[in-house]
Amino acid sequence: MSASTPQSAVTVLGLGPMGRALAGALLDAGLAVTVWNRTPGRDRELVARGAAGASSPESAVAASPLTVLCVVDYDAADAIVRGEAVASALKGRTLVNLTADTPARARETGAWAAAHGIGYLDGAIMTPAPTIGTPDAVFLHSGPEELYREHQPVLDALGGTHTHLGADIGRAASYDLALLDIFWTAMAGYAHALALAKAEGVTARELAPFAQGIAAILPPLIEAGAQEADAGSFSGDVNPITSAASSMKHIIQASEERGIDASVMRAAEGLARRVIGLGHGRDDFLRITDLLTPR
Repeated sequence: MSASTPQSAVTVLGLGPMGRALAGALLDAGLAVTVWNRTPGRDRELVARGAAGASSPESAVAASPLTVLCVVDYDAADAIVRGEAVASALKGRTLVNLTADTPARARETGAWAAAHGIGYLDGAIMTPAPTIGTPDAVFLHSGPEELYREHQPVLDALGGTHTHLGADIGRAASYDLALLDIFWTAMAGYAHALALAKAEGVTARELAPFAQGIAAILPPLIEAGAQEADAGSFSGDVNPITSAASSMKHIIQASEERGIDASVMRAAEGLARRVIGLGHGRDDFLRITDLLTPR
């Protein structure tokens, strides 16, 4: 990409750890990068590397045909871009919002952007800041495909893999929250396991290799579960939910005997017991999806 093409300039709004990583990767790719952050001083290192520090978000936006926004949530994003001056500067340009929030907020922001003549793509970053600019980074994008293709060369400069999920603006956020649901639920389970193991005299280091073995079981279960969930059939031939509920009961009992909060496992067991009560005791644990899904 030559420095004379319109695609060679990009603005980054928000210079937290992720925003700084994004701007740094764009600089490393040889792009003309303009940066702005609400808290002064966070652009110092980037400016020393060649970025242009803007005095205001509207001047930052006006410097490039493409603006990448990455802040803590959509309340913070709205406070930056929805002011009259910034919205006016964005008109006729494209905003890629990599801020995490809900699908509904993404769709509402997309509608606001359209009403103000702003091209809008929503996105999600599924890997931590140190991966940005490396092959390990993972980005999800949603919004008009032609707009995504137009700016894909700049987005690709962020490294890793980029997947366009479709025209629905909220689709990237939907993937993001579903995947983070898996992650944080798993981490909560791991934290509880460490507490239970410690109470029984087992160190975290001793447990770790066996915990990794449990994690290795999950990929084929995820694939099989996806097929069954889409088909609406949850075969429990290998591990019926009655067996799962029994092991959950043991975890709860052992935890509470040691004074460990077992509320998360109690919630899971409660869902299993409800499914069993509905006559699905021979089904797989993922039958609880039916209870969780609004009718």
